[in-house]
Amino acid sequence: MKNIIACIDNTDISTSVSDYSSWASLRLDAPLELLHVLDKSEYPVWTNLSGSIGLGSREALLRELAELDERRGRLALEQGKKMLDSAKERAIADGVSDPITRQRHGSLVECLLEAEEDTRLVVLGKHDENLGAHIGSRLESVVRSLHRPILVCPPAFKTPERIMIAFDGSNTTRKAVEMVGRSPLFQGFPCHVVTVGEESENSRSQLQWAAETLEKQGFEVTTSLVRGDVEPRLNEYCQTHNIDIMIMGAYGHSVIRRFLVGSTSTSVIRNARIPVLLLR
Repeated sequence: MKNIIACIDNTDISTSVSDYSSWASLRLDAPLELLHVLDKSEYPVWTNLSGSIGLGSREALLRELAELDERRGRLALEQGKKMLDSAKERAIADGVSDPITRQRHGSLVECLLEAEEDTRLVVLGKHDENLGAHIGSRLESVVRSLHRPILVCPPAFKTPERIMIAFDGSNTTRKAVEMVGRSPLFQGFPCHVVTVGEESENSRSQLQWAAETLEKQGFEVTTSLVRGDVEPRLNEYCQTHNIDIMIMGAYGHSVIRRFLVGSTSTSVIRNARIPVLLLR
């Protein structure tokens, strides 16, 4: 069976990642793998001072710096193991049987790509902006590189009860509707399908197709067509209708594609107060 992969790191949001991953593992009856990737960018590294150290003391000091760097690496490794053990205990308490823990050196993208064939869902945390690249380049790299569903979580867990699909009639979002309909992850949940755009016969026809497709799978469906800018209107709709998870197609030749890719690739995730599930 393909795994749910929870990306555990040294931030408080890993608690939420663990909880959403456990929830998905139980809903999908799929194995849970807790992954910690040890990237040197996550802990301090001494600057190479070989050019500014006096000749007499250079060799001894460089050796000392190398030993300190090795100790920092061991401490980071041990910290990661403790985080994984804590996440495993939490998952077992949630009812997950035999969660797997795995620790790797390297980059998150490389490790996820290696496991892609055996992956069903990747769960990542949405970090605060003061963590810099963690919400931008790393997340965007994962989304661009991986061809698996990616759930991006906020800091606090809430058991999902109601979902929303951002829909524009493109092939990507039509596939998202079909994937949601087939998956046991959301079976029994009320589902809202929302299009941001101008009123037209085509947009209404597309929404009707989405509703009928989901209703055939047993979903209770509400469709809405709203005007305005994509990101604020989608997030506003989620807050107004108490949506617990927003679902979007990660790529496609559409307004949503232009919205997700490029300099504003993480705007929807940064401003969302709920998890965002990106489907490929």
